[in-house]
Amino acid sequence: IVKIMTCPVRKFVDYAKTEAVVAPVFFKRTSYVKPSKEIFLHPPKMLASHLLRNRPLGKVLGVSGPAFTSHVKYSHTNIRVPDFTDYRRKPSLDLYKKNRETIDDRQSFTHAIAATGCIAGVGFAKFTISTLVISMTAAADVMALAKIEVKLSEIAEGQNGTYKWRGKPLFIKHRTPKEIATERAVPLSTLRDPQSDESRTKRPEFLVVLGVCTHLGCIPIPNSGDWPGGFYCPCHGSHYDASGRIRKGPAPLNLEVPEHTFVGDDLLVVG
Repeated sequence: IVKIMTCPVRKFVDYAKTEAVVAPVFFKRTSYVKPSKEIFLHPPKMLASHLLRNRPLGKVLGVSGPAFTSHVKYSHTNIRVPDFTDYRRKPSLDLYKKNRETIDDRQSFTHAIAATGCIAGVGFAKFTISTLVISMTAAADVMALAKIEVKLSEIAEGQNGTYKWRGKPLFIKHRTPKEIATERAVPLSTLRDPQSDESRTKRPEFLVVLGVCTHLGCIPIPNSGDWPGGFYCPCHGSHYDASGRIRKGPAPLNLEVPEHTFVGDDLLVVG
């Protein structure tokens, strides 16, 4: 027995004429009711009214052909073509001229740009090199001490004057006639570093040497040691004579004689 539970049959039929209705259907048995599948009821379409509502209003054209879509690309006439006339050089404005007819004018401009770049590069290189050379030169305070002037009258006979020259101690010894005669009588064969006294002094009475031991760079003591009027290094026991020549100890060489010049009778320039 089919029984529609939503509404009476008459009202349901009137409602179903216009709308789709889903109505559950129940089958009655002895002990329980089991619902079946849902039944969809669609109202019937009125053919005349449907055709009138969907009729074509314009011309009707029947077309038959293969079933595929086509793409049509329309040209745009409102796009402005770029104009590079303002960026062209004068020889290249005429598009109908051949390349060989304008090559001279175009190459002259290129050569001018290249020459300007070369000149600028040379100037920059000169500036860089000069700056580098200036930075490598000695400072002003070092240049001021590159040469020193010493008044010889300030050093008494038999005494030793100590000065600072280029960061090193400088010994200027005013020798006595006895010291001069003794040093010039020394045989060169007895010396470790053979040098005559005449080759080490420009004026016999003045000895100019650096106060740096040739062993390990210590500072010797003037007028001390085993040789009268010589120099003695207490660090490792090197002895030098009154001419600054090594006579005893581990030092391998004589004391260094710097470049010096006598200006007149009372002025010595070292450096």
